[in-house]
Amino acid sequence: MRSLLIQLSGAVLLCALPLGMALAATGGEPAAVTQVDIAPCLAAAAGDDLDKANSACADVIDNEKTAKGDLIKALVARGALYARHDQVDHAIADDSRALLLDPTLADVFNARGELWLKKGDKPRAVQDFGAALKIDPNHEKAKANHKAMARELERIGAQMAVAGKPSFNCARAARAVEKAICGNRELADLDREIFASHARVIREARNAGEAKALQREQEDFIARRNAGFGRPGYDLKKAMQERLQRLNGVDGY
Repeated sequence: MRSLLIQLSGAVLLCALPLGMALAATGGEPAAVTQVDIAPCLAAAAGDDLDKANSACADVIDNEKTAKGDLIKALVARGALYARHDQVDHAIADDSRALLLDPTLADVFNARGELWLKKGDKPRAVQDFGAALKIDPNHEKAKANHKAMARELERIGAQMAVAGKPSFNCARAARAVEKAICGNRELADLDREIFASHARVIREARNAGEAKALQREQEDFIARRNAGFGRPGYDLKKAMQERLQRLNGVDGY
């Protein structure tokens, strides 16, 4: 009877122990904790092997047991690889997921900003460059990117401010051809571009004689434009397009 009680007490004690300790108490080996190996993913990405990285990184990224830190590393590595191979949408998806897991990654914000720029989404690019600078005000690439985008947006804003406006004051337009240009956004833009291109070629003339000849050519164009407008067969838009092409062709533009 006493022997039976001892046996039952031992059984109860084993049940109360954690599984690993119970196995050890009975001479068994504890079950090993499965760890996800991130090394093949990182190696494939570093080696610029897209095929291997697709498989190796997917094994890490799609595994529920992957630790958060390793998951972020795998996403960033694969995202950078996608970016190098111009798979922009895939790269943005990986960077975005990494940033959801850790929104303090200045490098990743900057990288995603450059990807938005490739897609032509300038507002999102500026937003990401700004986010990178909030995290790290000394981030050199983000500073350079943000500065360049600020200049670009300023230029776009300036273009929008004059869009549809010719090089002259429409309030003082007296000729029929000038009024026609003022009344048509496309013609107004052409006139402004002609004016700007003419100013550029004059500025870049090799000498005073060449500048004088270029000025005379512009004056002849305007005289022909004024005289020809309204006559049968005269195409103002075509004449302006040809003049712009002529100006831009002077210096190889």
